[in-house]
Amino acid sequence: MDQREARPAKKNAKAPVMTMSGETVDESEIGKFAALADKWWDPDGAFRPLHRMNPIRLDYLRAHICAQFGRDANALKPLKGLRILDVGCGGGLLCEPLARMGAGVMGIDAAEEGINAARAHADAMGLEIDYRAIAAEDLQEPPFDAVVAMEIVEHVTDIGSFARALAALVKPDGLVALSTLNRTPQSYALAIVGAEYILRWLPRGTHDWRKFPTPDELRAQLAQGGLKTVEQSGFSYNPITDGWTRTEDLSINYAVIAVPENATTG
Repeated sequence: MDQREARPAKKNAKAPVMTMSGETVDESEIGKFAALADKWWDPDGAFRPLHRMNPIRLDYLRAHICAQFGRDANALKPLKGLRILDVGCGGGLLCEPLARMGAGVMGIDAAEEGINAARAHADAMGLEIDYRAIAAEDLQEPPFDAVVAMEIVEHVTDIGSFARALAALVKPDGLVALSTLNRTPQSYALAIVGAEYILRWLPRGTHDWRKFPTPDELRAQLAQGGLKTVEQSGFSYNPITDGWTRTEDLSINYAVIAVPENATTG
């Protein structure tokens, strides 16, 4: 990721904006992230875990999107000509590198403060990204080649409704990529106790362990929404190297690739 980062957006003294009408939006969750909007591009701040995870997330997305559309993942602009929607984009940590890979990117989020921070940073980087403060189910757009929803399903009110919204936004030959946390003792120890209480990477209360979906639960909810899961992978954190790797272990962080029913991967 390009580290020539703009200054973080100034903290807004106003109360967090929570005006989304979508049925999957949890206003308490919006408030958590709205209050942190000026921290998105601080690699050692509240979103440090996402900055550290970003390389593995991007490798995962690039590999699967390129495979789906017969692209060379090693090309300079492997996603050129593709339209990608990032749902729950926050400050744009995924949107910007996806745009640099050549994709036409739209990022949406229910927290307007995060969208404002994303716009400011993209402008400073000279990137054209379409950012909108809107819920997925309220977005009226032609279907996208790929829809990504990374680290967001654990924050929505109804995963089944969210899945239906994602399915409506992807082309019949496209794909949906999601990542989240499993509901296991291991994830509680790392994501709640470790990240929020011991290491203090995240403010306490950022995550509700009870809302973490298991892989079986997520696959079932996606199926109800018209999406068929075709791949799943674990993301594993190494505290010694402070880095992430792909793994078959789904016990903590994991990602899935889903396609519209009756579709096939590339």
